[in-house]
Amino acid sequence: MKNKAQFIIFLTVFIDLVGFGIVIPLHPYLASQFGADELSIGLLMAIYSLMQFLFSPFWGQLSDRIGRRPVILVSLFGAGLAHLAFGLANEFWMLIVARGFAGFFGANISTAMAYMADKTAKSERSKAMGLVGAAFGLGFTIGPFLGYWFIKIGNQLGDQPPFASHFAAIMAAAICFLNFIFAYFYLQESLQRKPLAEHKKLLNRFVTIKKYFGAPLIANLLLVFAGYSIAMANMEIPLFLYVKDVFGWGADVASLGFAYMGFLLVLVQGYFIRKYLKKWGENKVLLMGLVLAAIGFVGIGLSNSLVMLAAVVTVLAFGIGVISPSVNGMISLLAKDDEQGEALGVSQSLSALGRIIGPVIGGWLYRDYGPSIPFFFAGITIFIALCFLLGSYKKMPSAAKVVS
Repeated sequence: MKNKAQFIIFLTVFIDLVGFGIVIPLHPYLASQFGADELSIGLLMAIYSLMQFLFSPFWGQLSDRIGRRPVILVSLFGAGLAHLAFGLANEFWMLIVARGFAGFFGANISTAMAYMADKTAKSERSKAMGLVGAAFGLGFTIGPFLGYWFIKIGNQLGDQPPFASHFAAIMAAAICFLNFIFAYFYLQESLQRKPLAEHKKLLNRFVTIKKYFGAPLIANLLLVFAGYSIAMANMEIPLFLYVKDVFGWGADVASLGFAYMGFLLVLVQGYFIRKYLKKWGENKVLLMGLVLAAIGFVGIGLSNSLVMLAAVVTVLAFGIGVISPSVNGMISLLAKDDEQGEALGVSQSLSALGRIIGPVIGGWLYRDYGPSIPFFFAGITIFIALCFLLGSYKKMPSAAKVVS
């Protein structure tokens, strides 16, 4: 990485996502212990995203106003409290409250992207977003892997089966609290502060979203990102249920499978995207990502063996690995310099809206129509997102391309 600030924010996001990566695979297993069905598990996933949808624009605007550092610190501490509550839950409603609390404080990713934008030249913006994505992927690799071992340790410590998952969630909380301490001492402010009188009034979240839908190019990118998020969230619960029901995987083995996908995301966002952005630019990389993602989703629905499943999941990872950095990089390029947090907060809010709808649809389709249908639905959703991109493809920025 080119500078210390980028490295610190990379490390902060990575450690935070380690905790998140430990907790996510636990959802179906803990919820099932409290009698939740597939649709209820989807609702458990959706509550986190509902709170993100409601509050991401607020946190983004607030970071434009008071700085990135305090917002990131609050989100890290809040994540620790939420994971702790998740680990101590003994009823399903307590899981719901814990995940809602986590979503309320889930401002770190969009604010970290704004932090990167503050510290990066326009031609490097999408690659900087790729670094945030790589930290995300690396956290999702190490987190589930640690979760596997925490579950093993928890099995040895507790007599009852749920204890292993509770122990893993509590350890995730400990990691988040340590990350808060690290960020408190090492994370410096990236935003050049303005006198308070120069700040704009914090807008209502729906007014903010409406504002950016009035900008045609950004609006199309937001619709692409929302469609991608619906497809991804729709797939998450059914994929865990599929390997649990069809292949008999427990939470520990499912965590390792999740880690494999995280490893691929690190590879794509830490290396491949930086290479191909220079060669093709953001618009072509995004186009390629959407095509590969559509193939991957449909391929999962057609899979009849672990070998085929592994192959199409690999294709899917390469597709989804380039979508988020490309979209957010282009939104950052199109937004004003003093509205980076606001614009990227809206992006994450629309992404959260997709993750509200997706798990509910995925759980419902899996329960009522069969294991393959959620993945076909995801493929169709990605195709619709592709149509929004093609509608303004030639006007999209491509600042990362190096003209030879």
